[in-house]
Amino acid sequence: MVKTKRVQSVSFFHTRLTSIVSIALVLFLLGLVLLIGLLGNRLSVYVKENISFSIVLKDQVKEKEVNALRSQLDAFPFIKSTEYISKEQAAKELEEELGENPETFLGFNPLSASIEVRLRAEYANPDSLRQVEERIKAYASVSDLLYRKDMMELVHENMGRLTLILLGLAVILMGISFVLIGNTIRLLIYSKRFLIYTMKLVGATSGFIRRPFIGYNLVSGLVASVLAIGLLTGLLYYLQGEMRGLIQFLDLRALLVVYAIVIVLGVCLSVLATIVAVNKYLRMEFGKLYYV
Repeated sequence: MVKTKRVQSVSFFHTRLTSIVSIALVLFLLGLVLLIGLLGNRLSVYVKENISFSIVLKDQVKEKEVNALRSQLDAFPFIKSTEYISKEQAAKELEEELGENPETFLGFNPLSASIEVRLRAEYANPDSLRQVEERIKAYASVSDLLYRKDMMELVHENMGRLTLILLGLAVILMGISFVLIGNTIRLLIYSKRFLIYTMKLVGATSGFIRRPFIGYNLVSGLVASVLAIGLLTGLLYYLQGEMRGLIQFLDLRALLVVYAIVIVLGVCLSVLATIVAVNKYLRMEFGKLYYV
């Protein structure tokens, strides 16, 4: 008798351990998708805010007018930063690139003074850029506006595609995770199906019957979430050595948000799957319990 109980206890432990590991692996995949999405968003912001465009100024513009223009530009909500580049500085930069000063063979400086502008990420898209271009060209001291329109559009389109792909992947993984977690929990509850029926016969309410199963699998969901977070942390620690510059885009606050989502998903999916599994046996007739 004691030996039988011991075997049942070991079997039950292995079943629960398998359940927790299965849930943890699913949550790890969900957390990984969240991290990839977060990293992609941070990279998009970084790229958009570091693609600058040049406001070419007219030759007769005075320093006082340039300072006034910069002050007005800095006050706009869509502009992150501005930098004034004089004709002399532009010529020096060109000399560093070409290895020769253009004034030596032209006899004059052909370059114009300009203001390098960086936009905030939320405004660095084709629609907003057209409006920004119209507003800046309206200034009398502005001669032209130069920027890589094709690069801006390419970044915007690629981020749109990446967002849709990650969203679709997250939805698919959510569906798969619910099915896997549901099947895992259903196997745990399967051995208790006659107990559920007996409790129902003696007058126990559905909520009373579900309560211990929900509490049990809530704990399993929490443990699986912690295990998944440990796997994600280990992966990030490994990638930090391999891709140091890339991982720096993820700050502690962002990681804590991802970890919190993993915990919430682990608890919610486990509880929801438990309710569905227990309800199945609550509605089942006694004769069918032998054939499931």
